Amino acid sequence: MNSEKTSQPMAKLNPVVVIPARMASQRLPGKPLVDIGGAAMIVHVMQRALAANIGPVVIACAEVEIADAVRAGGGRAVMTDPDLPSGTDRVRAAVESFDPTQDGKSRYNCVINVQGDLPTLDPLAISAAVGVLASVPDCDIATLVVATNDACEAGDPNVVKAVLSMEAKAKRGRALYFTRAAAPSGLGALWHHIGLYAYRRAALDRFCELPPSPLELRERLEQLRALEAGMRIDAAVIDTVPHGVDTPEDLQRVRAEILGTNI
Repeated sequence: MNSEKTSQPMAKLNPVVVIPARMASQRLPGKPLVDIGGAAMIVHVMQRALAANIGPVVIACAEVEIADAVRAGGGRAVMTDPDLPSGTDRVRAAVESFDPTQDGKSRYNCVINVQGDLPTLDPLAISAAVGVLASVPDCDIATLVVATNDACEAGDPNVVKAVLSMEAKAKRGRALYFTRAAAPSGLGALWHHIGLYAYRRAALDRFCELPPSPLELRERLEQLRALEAGMRIDAAVIDTVPHGVDTPEDLQRVRAEILGTNI
């Protein structure tokens, strides 16, 4: 196993945000293009990412119609192979197209993977993930969590929980495990994981070259591949969970929220 460190000097992080998008969705077909207040959902997510003001934003598109909507909304679209196995692979392919590695070097050494179904994402959440990479030199991948004491969330396998070793006096912790079960046991809040990731560029490359791991396949959680390979993931604690859109009911709720909010 390759144990080479993938961290970059803290002062030299140069981020690019990539939002993977494809039309296939079992519960909400054509999800990236659903209308929210006169704009496609993927455009709303793009606007949130742009508001973070940390670097260029690229949409990694599996279909031409998504690229057309992004460009009509003034954004950057990169076409990717629709048969790529995951959104993370789509992110990597888009980054290589947007910023090819030449002689082992690239302009952007920090890649933020923002899910394309988070139109209510707080732009500061993106900055929080990048801040973890900037302050923890050994961290390969940064992500986000929200504390929860909700018993329904604890027992819901659709709510992924992060098991963290929290740093004293810091709103972040090192991830020891991710699970769909209620963990850790005992008194105290659980950490509701939010699937936004900031990768060091070399860590993203390494991750995508790894085969799916046993725990990843068992829990159906891609991030466990990184942990099983000895990569370090740290999580920043933020205050609220952004509303994702997976169902028509989710879409109705998000429409109501956005129509009363300035983006």
